[in-house]
Amino acid sequence: MTFISTPKTDDEIARLAALKRYQILDTASEAEFDDITSLVKTVLNVPIAAVSLIDSDRQWFKSILGVDVAETPRSVAFCDHTIRDSCTLQVDDATQDPRFMNNPFVTGPPGLRCYLGVPLQTPDGYNVGALCVMGPEPRVFSDNDSKVLQSFAKLVVSQMELRLISSKDSLTGTLTRAAFERHLRAALAKPEGTQMALILADIDFFKAINDRFGHQAGDAALRVVSATMLANLRRNDVVGRYGGEEFAILLNGISAKDALAFAERLRVLISEAGIPEIHPEKMTISMGLAPQAANLTAAGDWLERADKALYQAKSAGRNRVVMFGDHTEAVE
Repeated sequence: MTFISTPKTDDEIARLAALKRYQILDTASEAEFDDITSLVKTVLNVPIAAVSLIDSDRQWFKSILGVDVAETPRSVAFCDHTIRDSCTLQVDDATQDPRFMNNPFVTGPPGLRCYLGVPLQTPDGYNVGALCVMGPEPRVFSDNDSKVLQSFAKLVVSQMELRLISSKDSLTGTLTRAAFERHLRAALAKPEGTQMALILADIDFFKAINDRFGHQAGDAALRVVSATMLANLRRNDVVGRYGGEEFAILLNGISAKDALAFAERLRVLISEAGIPEIHPEKMTISMGLAPQAANLTAAGDWLERADKALYQAKSAGRNRVVMFGDHTEAVE
């Protein structure tokens, strides 16, 4: 795995997007991460070791050994300081460090004194969290301690990447984003002239569904959309969950006209689907369609076209299909 040399520490929105992309927050413990923290704890001979992920307002532990806590406010997280740079953060005695001497985890249980943390830097340069060790006694960590922790931190990120590319989204049963993008790249390698189309679909006002009816209703909406899509795909078509409430569909061996008809049929089916959790309200989706073209050679360019069409569908009032092209077509 290749890491960029300079971390991107000045774009919090993109950093959070990078974290969300892993779909790892609030997931159950996994042996792959617990094994790493266990090794770190043993090798460095420390009482506490953790894989910490920094969300917008909290620190959440994917794995932590030595203390019973699942998350903390971001405002008191040592690891929030770690992600602000590419260097290892070392604290020999927190009671002597003005940044941490009044921290509640120093002045109260578990009485932290020493800390060593390494940023978990994604391959595209965002520090999404830290691998850290802590203890209740002052300690001067060595350069070798830092190097060991840095090596384990790369292993954590590698495990996160492996987890990301597993093929199925657990909630919807569709492909994960990474798996879908592999299909997209493979499609672009097909012989010139192969007819294909890419659809990006977004559930309209999804945040309002969550806000009004709760996250369980939001999950139900996602399952209905994915089930409808999966039930209507042809043999060689694929669908993936591309974002929180966004899906991507790759249609193989289809003309632009037929792809537009498929998307419209799917839009109608979803608008008519009943979701008990939000009854009597209905759910709609907006879709951007981008047929394959001779000048498309990169997956990113194809996705950008579909995304532009999706944006136009939303701007035009939602609950519609827009096809990318010189003369944009809208179906309502």
